[in-house]
Amino acid sequence: MLFKKIGVIGGGTMGQSIAEMLAAKGLDVMLVELSPNKLDYSIGMIETGLDKKLEKWAITQAEKKLILSRIHRANLSDLSACDLIIETITEDLEAKIKLFKQLEEIVSEDIILTSNTSTLSLTELASATNHPERVIGLHWIYPVSSIDVVEIIRGLKTSDDTFEFTKKFAEEVLEKKGVMVYESPGFVTSRLICLHINEALHLLEEGVASAEDIDQAVRIGYKFQHGPFEMADRFGLDSVHAALDGMFREFGELKYRPSTILKKMVRAGQLGVKTGEGFFKYDKDGDRI
Repeated sequence: MLFKKIGVIGGGTMGQSIAEMLAAKGLDVMLVELSPNKLDYSIGMIETGLDKKLEKWAITQAEKKLILSRIHRANLSDLSACDLIIETITEDLEAKIKLFKQLEEIVSEDIILTSNTSTLSLTELASATNHPERVIGLHWIYPVSSIDVVEIIRGLKTSDDTFEFTKKFAEEVLEKKGVMVYESPGFVTSRLICLHINEALHLLEEGVASAEDIDQAVRIGYKFQHGPFEMADRFGLDSVHAALDGMFREFGELKYRPSTILKKMVRAGQLGVKTGEGFFKYDKDGDRI
């Protein structure tokens, strides 16, 4: 199978990052959003991100133009010409099932349907389709362009061919390490990192140390790029809360229950980098103030 044109459904933060990464790898991207206004906003945010890279000499003006030229505004009906579909809409199982049923009426039955879900069941999602063997998870870590690993999640009925094609796409086309994961809430990366963040939150609640000191201890002591609190800010506190809450409902174990501080901050709308303030404050470029 040749991969030339990829459909990306969902132009949020993750969808923008995936679309940019695919275009930078030389692939044509058909980007779909709920409305023309949301689609314009998504592409505008991609361009803003490229401008930031341009300012830091990470890309050239020609590279920016080339990347943007490969990202096309599209409707669901345009995805019939795509070689692979990446779904990255909101973490709502019913919405994803509805979308996949629509896709089955548009794309041929040999096209792989992937989902970027981090907590929902791929098996349940696939079971609502006529061809569950071609449904698979591709769980990316943000920012997608600079993280060289992607989790490839097999549902109960995902076929070997689907897995092999998807792994080839990840490793040979995108040049990222594809890690095979059998379905489990949170998979590997979200499950481990969210527990890491949640335990740091409990330390803060207990008054053991400040958020800044906890971050410095982990960042310097274990050579992490970011400590758990800045990491949570960059993921989005609402996303961390949703992942923990999903795993808590699925496993029923107290260690997954979101901390009280996290709940309060989400309710207050302090979500991290995306709102300019979380545990720390950030400028419009996402840098710490």
